[in-house]
Amino acid sequence: MLLAIDAGNTNVVFALVDTAAGERQIRGRWRIATDPRRTADEYAVWLSQLLALAGFDRGVVEAVVIATVVPRALHNLQVLASKYFGTEALIAGREPLDWGIALDIDEPASLGADRAVNTIAAHALHPGDLIVIDFGTATTFDVSDYTGAYKGGIIAPGINLSLDALVTAAAKLPRIAIEAPAIASVIGRNTVDQMHIGIYWGYIAMIEGLVQRLKAEVGRPVRVIATGGLATLFEQHTAVFDHIEPDLTIQGLAMMWQRAHIA
Repeated sequence: MLLAIDAGNTNVVFALVDTAAGERQIRGRWRIATDPRRTADEYAVWLSQLLALAGFDRGVVEAVVIATVVPRALHNLQVLASKYFGTEALIAGREPLDWGIALDIDEPASLGADRAVNTIAAHALHPGDLIVIDFGTATTFDVSDYTGAYKGGIIAPGINLSLDALVTAAAKLPRIAIEAPAIASVIGRNTVDQMHIGIYWGYIAMIEGLVQRLKAEVGRPVRVIATGGLATLFEQHTAVFDHIEPDLTIQGLAMMWQRAHIA
């Protein structure tokens, strides 16, 4: 099986992917807080226990593929692959795992691995022009055309980051949960309700507004694909998403590995 690792700014996601017969069945997924100081030994103890709880021996892992936007975390993940799984990890964006798509932007080298991998997976799963919205530490909007070429996008603060900034900067504001407001009105009658309205409905308004502008600029029918943990939270109150793909990055990593492996 393939161990796909997506190292983001907030969490590192590990997924066990069954690639037999060309399939990409995710058999387990686990996440841990991103800490560049975490050693390969620490990862191994934690992951081995979770694999065992899910009924898997460590020996089922035959290959490892990694995408990371945290360069300092990469070395220890590579050591994890070599020391505990006996394989050299393949790194997204490095040979033999080139992107396999055109990067039609000013600075291709600056594109985050997760965004490129999301584009690859989205294009394989959904034909046509696409907008991929990834709800992570930052919320990113990525545009690709019907050929699969990456055309650019938008980076906005993630909703948790926005809330943290608000609470940190305003001493009297309490910390609240990220959830839909309990009231239907957008006129809050107390501080907590007003914060929920501002954070939740304000974020939905940003999403809908930016998607509208992106669609107008593309000028052709566009599908909107959402991924990331908070996508389902917003799905309840907006019709802007055409599809939700919670494992888009993992699927993209598995596709890249399969392409290199078959080649």
